Amino acid sequence: MALPHVAIVGRPNVGKSSLLNRLVGRRVSIVEPTAGVTRDRVSVPVRHRDRTFELVDTGGLGLVDEALLKEHVEAQIGFALATADVVLFVVDGREGRVPGDDMVARRLRTLGKKVLLVVNKVEAFHDEVAVSTWHQLGFGDATPVSAKEGWGASGLLDRIVDELPPKNSDEDAAEGDVLHFAVVGKRNSGKSTLINLLAGEERVIVSELPGTTRDAIDVVFDFDGRKLMAIDTAGVRKKKSLEHAIELFAHNRSNDSIRRSHVCVHMFDVREQISQVDKALAAYCVEQHKPVLLVGNKIDLAPELDLQKWDAYIRQQLPGLDHAPVAFMSARDGTNVRETLEILFDLREQTRVSMPTPKLNAVLQDARDRLMPTSGGHFPKMFYGTQTGTEPLAVMIFVNEPRLFRGQYERYLTHRLREAFDCPEVPIRIVFRKREKVVLGERD
Repeated sequence: MALPHVAIVGRPNVGKSSLLNRLVGRRVSIVEPTAGVTRDRVSVPVRHRDRTFELVDTGGLGLVDEALLKEHVEAQIGFALATADVVLFVVDGREGRVPGDDMVARRLRTLGKKVLLVVNKVEAFHDEVAVSTWHQLGFGDATPVSAKEGWGASGLLDRIVDELPPKNSDEDAAEGDVLHFAVVGKRNSGKSTLINLLAGEERVIVSELPGTTRDAIDVVFDFDGRKLMAIDTAGVRKKKSLEHAIELFAHNRSNDSIRRSHVCVHMFDVREQISQVDKALAAYCVEQHKPVLLVGNKIDLAPELDLQKWDAYIRQQLPGLDHAPVAFMSARDGTNVRETLEILFDLREQTRVSMPTPKLNAVLQDARDRLMPTSGGHFPKMFYGTQTGTEPLAVMIFVNEPRLFRGQYERYLTHRLREAFDCPEVPIRIVFRKREKVVLGERD
């Protein structure tokens, strides 16, 4: 059994995405006063009163999409409603009842689902007084909230939990050890196709129109008894090419997805050259010390591709990820997808390696004996080190002058540590701390 589903529906611009963000406690959906911002089903697990459910944001019902995606958006809404255990019918308490609300109400009456009427934007006394008029829609007492201010959110969560079906084992499993991986890449590299394949359903809109995905879409699925959460992100392009606020939010959301992932899957269309966008994404993954799997996608469309040459090419173009593994697959027909997922688990295990202090210092002393950094007129001294974290691996090394050890010598130490602790494909964050006390034997 899956987690209970709670779908948020309503006409455009009633505050559905703002409500999801408020109930979740962080910005998940893009909030911008333009109809049609939310296109995919944006979902995220929510825990309240010892219950866990999946809260699903949808596009506005009745939306005429300028990007010709109306059919796709409507299909996503239809699926969300069909799989929902509880539906939140959101209306705009400030603007009042309009024909679009009646259209949504007619559709919901035919579902046979539990529908909670939510009056949003109740931020003044006269807004609260008018809430009772919504009873005429026939969905019982309305719950007034202000997604913007947070008023009424806790009460709404209580009502949702009261209407959920009986608890199942998947709710407890959702709180367990789930591998989160962000799927990043430039536009049309095949990210959404991969997510849909893994989810076993059309969870994300797939279109030939570039830039279809705007939000970061979280999809939880099982793989041989293990749980993963795939985070699909908007296709990234150069910042100077961003047309408006929505795309800027989507760009920032992609960065946020990288930060909250355990592993990043950086996807490329093997038929295209590595772009500046790809290089910028790779640099951000390096900056955040995230393990990365470089994936050459669409091999089904490039039968003459020389995999060895492409492997060498991508490593040459992304020198900061020269340690990262490379996989080739076709998200469209599923070729090598299973093998690619196995690599993700292996990468995460490498980020959990323990570095016992005695062995760590023996490795550091051996590395120091083999090579010392360029002194620049100073005598560099390395004293001792200790592991300070996992996921990512982090080591603090005490030295007499930190600036002498950064850069090239830091990369040298990272390479030696990867070799010694059998974690060759993941980053290690090294922090050099100034200290005068000598613990390791000084170099003669």
